[in-house]
Amino acid sequence: MVLNKNFGKVAVLLGGKSGEREVSLKSGAAVLAALQAQGIDAHAFDPRDQPLHDLETFDRVFINLHGRFGEDGCIQGALEMLHIPYTGSGVMASAIGMDKWRTKLLWRAMNIVTPDFELVTANSDFAAIEQKLGLPLFVKPANEGSSIGITKVKEAGGLEAAYKIAAEADPLVIAEKFVGGGEYTVGIISDGKGDFTALPIIRIVPKNEFYDFEAKYIRNDTEYLYPCGLSAEKEKQIQEEALLAFKAVGCRGWGRVDFLMDSAVTNGVGNHYFLELNTSPGMTDHSLVPMAAKVAGISFEALVVRILESADVG
Repeated sequence: MVLNKNFGKVAVLLGGKSGEREVSLKSGAAVLAALQAQGIDAHAFDPRDQPLHDLETFDRVFINLHGRFGEDGCIQGALEMLHIPYTGSGVMASAIGMDKWRTKLLWRAMNIVTPDFELVTANSDFAAIEQKLGLPLFVKPANEGSSIGITKVKEAGGLEAAYKIAAEADPLVIAEKFVGGGEYTVGIISDGKGDFTALPIIRIVPKNEFYDFEAKYIRNDTEYLYPCGLSAEKEKQIQEEALLAFKAVGCRGWGRVDFLMDSAVTNGVGNHYFLELNTSPGMTDHSLVPMAAKVAGISFEALVVRILESADVG
């Protein structure tokens, strides 16, 4: 298939130097192949190994970087300076979306429900936080993705050790109340008319204790359920609220909003809690946005073109 659309010379940013480098290489390779198969003049570009000023020879950039320096506003700022259109959210939304703590603060101010949380430091009263949030609870670095540095604390006295693990990945650490009714995600893409479309919701059922790095990228027994098991009315409600959560952070282009259901899910209805935002989702064979797009009748090739079409500056 050869497209008539002239995107010019396209750089697919992949790799980078974050802890999610290997995932980014896989995502970028899939996107690159899909673009090239459609006759688009696309080229791999690894900012770990290539100087950023080399991007001045490109007309558009498809960002497939995950984690620090690629998803946190850094590369977006560089591309703004070079005035090259790029996919995904801008500098501010990328920086906020990468920071789970500040995303939660913003959502809470907008009355968007998120699990209770506490900021944790080396001087925190760990026992008091365990008492306030209850057990089990999750401890995670605020500025990492792919479940890097996350611990599920199940026993009293375990928070301090979990904090130290998370702090190795990021000095900003949060403890979060456990919500046990299932993990779900809502993919969001541009509708091509200046607004966004929420894709069908997918429920994630890991065989591990939670949806960790291994369950996301290595194991082949993680289940992805669509239909997701929620009622049509509940799914529509959550899709609409996910769009609000996405827009509240100032996101654009495409992304993903993850949420949890509580243990009171009955007949497809229960309480939901928005967990976090991903402004540069994975595009591997295990990734959720391509999976949801396929459910909606959008092929991987069509998806990458729609994302590329939404590239912008400013």
